Amino acid sequence: MTPELPAIRDLIDGEWGVPAVDLGIALEDPATGAQVARAVASAPERVERALAVAERAHGRITPETLEAIADDLDARLTTIIELDAFATGVPIRQTTPLGVIVSGAFRLAAAQLRAGALRDDRDGVEVHRLGLGPALCLVPWNAPAPMAAHKVANALAAGCPVLLKVSELTPYSAVLLAEVVANHVPPGMFQLVQGGAATGARLVADPRIKAVSFTGGVAGGQAVAVASAPLFRPCQLELGGNNPLIVLPDADLDTAARMGAELLTTLNGQWCRALGRLIVPVERVGEIVEAIGERLESLCVGAPLDPATDFGPLVHSRHVGALRAAIAGRATHTFGKTPESGNYFPPTLLDDDLAEEVFGPVAGVATYDSVEEVVRLANAVPYGLEAYVCGADTEFALAIARRIRAGEVKVNGSSIMSLHLMTPRPAWGVSGLGEEGTAETLRFFTGARVVGVEGRFALHTS
Repeated sequence: MTPELPAIRDLIDGEWGVPAVDLGIALEDPATGAQVARAVASAPERVERALAVAERAHGRITPETLEAIADDLDARLTTIIELDAFATGVPIRQTTPLGVIVSGAFRLAAAQLRAGALRDDRDGVEVHRLGLGPALCLVPWNAPAPMAAHKVANALAAGCPVLLKVSELTPYSAVLLAEVVANHVPPGMFQLVQGGAATGARLVADPRIKAVSFTGGVAGGQAVAVASAPLFRPCQLELGGNNPLIVLPDADLDTAARMGAELLTTLNGQWCRALGRLIVPVERVGEIVEAIGERLESLCVGAPLDPATDFGPLVHSRHVGALRAAIAGRATHTFGKTPESGNYFPPTLLDDDLAEEVFGPVAGVATYDSVEEVVRLANAVPYGLEAYVCGADTEFALAIARRIRAGEVKVNGSSIMSLHLMTPRPAWGVSGLGEEGTAETLRFFTGARVVGVEGRFALHTS
């Protein structure tokens, strides 16, 4: 089943255009491998115009505007969810709950404005949080609409003119998002640019961009940081993760198996917080791998738009090739039967540890003899995005969790959602820079200006 795909367009200064640069990549139906379109980029002159327009744009985005955007997005949410499922290969059973973020991000941003997020006065001294200026939002392909909505909503709420660039592999849902946003904000306050790495690099290199929020791979994040450093420009980077699941000796087998299977297959393993390293007691490795395998074997594998599908294809055939190359020559256990056609890759556990993120349904297995080894093993890689601990003694599991070098550590849980709506999503080590989150992303796009009459604070407190 192929949904009706919107034409791939860009939006510059309120005018829609057809990107003219062919990137030499065929966009595919992940379920069949069939070519459905070409990956394209906005022409250089369109990119330059977008930057010039953003530099002079200004406007106050009210809570009412953000809520109106959310309402209109709700009316198109079914289509947005279907487009993301089709383009990424992620089962619609997973893109549907994630779709709540698309309109929800704008409502949360509106609520923060109403709660006074842009003012933090102290004893008569005014503290204004002001938009930094043109903001660049760079979004990857694994959850394009939710990530785009989160970044765009907060940048607009901060008062920043926004340039959005999504991945060239998943351009469809951004067009619908842009159609809605464009109906509610001045033309220069939101623009959509299409393109690949070269377009992203062109935008990042421009000094007219005053803030960059990037979600993607480590190499891309390093490039953003290098370009931003001479400009003293803030960048928010959520990058890769080689995330451990620590199974403690007393762990319930069924809980460990559920966590392992979910973390290996959520978003088809194409998720920065997915399982990368299964760390288990040496005496239990056999039963735990077997139990995870049984759960994986029971999954319904199929096309992403089939409501029965638990596990779908990868985003593109080139990504399948990259995964095969990453594990070539290593001893593996694969689980489940995948269709012969399409971009499918079976859930896979390696017989040894995995040093690098591969961004797919693949994880390494590491064993330990004593609990004292657990923290050392978990912290043995340079990443620090997410970690998971499974143990029957909750207090002991929490004690282990507090020693893990990661931005978030979940005990006995493996869902895609954060532990709390209002907690930050930090990144340690090469997993990123700065913090994302409901409050943190809005604050990232702002700078403080303090205004007051000298001496009034002293008089006020005397």
